[in-house]
Amino acid sequence: MAQMKSGFTLASGENLIMELECELWAASSNPIAKAIGEFQRVVWGLLGFKVKGYVIITDKRVIEVGEKVACYVFTTGRNVKYLIPNSIKEVGYYRKTTCGIFCPAFYLYYEGHTQSTSILLKDADEPQALKTADAFYAAVAK
Repeated sequence: MAQMKSGFTLASGENLIMELECELWAASSNPIAKAIGEFQRVVWGLLGFKVKGYVIITDKRVIEVGEKVACYVFTTGRNVKYLIPNSIKEVGYYRKTTCGIFCPAFYLYYEGHTQSTSILLKDADEPQALKTADAFYAAVAK
């Protein structure tokens, strides 16, 4: 099996459908917001701090992975969360335009009994957002 960006290891017999890297720096697909987010990421990177987030969709489950790194190499926090299928009430995506009508951004969202999560899909278009939402739904609907 290929190494995943998140470093998460799947269980035997589990097949990866997709791994989404969460955009934690830019608030939208607006080029100005992307530039500001990239600047923040670079400054924090120069100071030795990184924040990473992933949503992993397999044929059996959905996993959220978050990681914080300090001083360039020390993992100061890592959280792994399995989403329980019966706790997910709603899954979908939405489109939000920024910069007038020229910069559409697509967000995957899922809402549970205790939390609501929205993830900016990097450089996605409508078919990719639909594919991601369908894969997420298929994983939690089993």
